[in-house]
Order: sequence, then C-alpha cells, then structure tokens
Amino acid sequence: MRHYHGRTRARGKGAGKDPAEHLSRTAHIPQHRRHHRQSGRLRRQQCVMSSPLHLSIRDPDSRRRAFLRRHILAAHARLSPGLRELSVAVVDGRTMSDLHRRFLNRRGPTDVMAFELDADARGRVTAGEVVVCIDVARVASRRRGIALRHELLLYALHGMLHLCGYDDRNAADSRRMHAMEDALLSELGIGPVFAGRNVPRRRRSRGNPGGGPT
Repeated sequence: MRHYHGRTRARGKGAGKDPAEHLSRTAHIPQHRRHHRQSGRLRRQQCVMSSPLHLSIRDPDSRRRAFLRRHILAAHARLSPGLRELSVAVVDGRTMSDLHRRFLNRRGPTDVMAFELDADARGRVTAGEVVVCIDVARVASRRRGIALRHELLLYALHGMLHLCGYDDRNAADSRRMHAMEDALLSELGIGPVFAGRNVPRRRRSRGNPGGGPT
C-alpha cells in the first residue's frame, strides 16, 4: 500500500499497515493491499467527466461534511481517469500525529495523507483514502485568511489528485499540481490559492504541524 505525505510522495516504516485500524471508522472502503508502481507523470488536465465515484466522508460536522461531499464530487467529475471509491476522514492533530508516526516515522501532525487501497491491472489507483487534519487546517486557514472548510477542501483535493496520478516530487510537478488545484478551486467557485505565488516544495525530513500545504 503506497501512501502520500502532505505535498510529497513517501514511504515509511509503517508501509503495509492498514490506516483504517487507527481511525475508528464505522464503514470503510474494502482494503486490498496491492503494490503497483505508477508513473509520476501528470494525468490529463482536461475537464472531462469521469466514472461515478463512491465517496464516503467522516466528519462530525454535518454542514461541513455536506460541503466537502458536494465539492469533492464536482472536482472528481473533472478528472480523468478518476477513482471508483474514495474515503475522506477529517481527524484531529493527535490522530494525524499517530498516523504520521506509524506510517512515516515522523513526529507531529501533517496536513494531509493519502493511501492507495486498490489498483487495476495497469497499476492505476481505483480506490483510496485521504486523511486531513483539522487542527493544522485551523492554523493555516487563519494565516491564509480563508474559511476553514476551504482549507480542508484544498487538502482533500490534494490527496485525491495524488491518487489520480499527480505528483509533486520536483519543482515542475509541484507547480503543475498547484495549478490544477487552483483550476479546480476556481471552477468550484472558491478561487485560487496558489496563483501568482512561487510555492516552495515541502522538505521531506519532517512534518509541518502548523503550516498546511506549501
């Protein structure tokens, strides 16, 4: 099972563990631990309709849950190829810190982690899970001057894009990924986050407990 940390792809000492064990979920995507190597090249960026997505969201705030569902489904419809199944969990800093340590052996919370749960015969991810941290989002949303739910949506979209084949392991890929996030957020009526910014890549050596995606 491959997993992604924040704005980077990474593997840790926890590879092969099941993230669902640590989230106390009542319902979850079936866990198929298949290991496939996938190209880091960007997928098509055209706004085309993808296959229907089975989406489950875990968030105690019902209004925010409805907001995330509506916008994640709308964004996914603009991606091709897309996913068949996606689970998104909004967790606190303590839970994210535990996942960060278990899967990447890193201290403290991070903004988002994404997990590949299933893939087709060609190695394309078909099911995955995105975990976003509300405590990190609170700090980052205040700094950016944006709504908390918009910050959480940014994290969820970033994780979903990783699962759909996008990457940010180098500066060029990072710029393309940020541009796609801005394009999706603009089409959703929220507006760009990274436009006009020279966004630095996140260092891989440690998490980012208060900064959100960079």
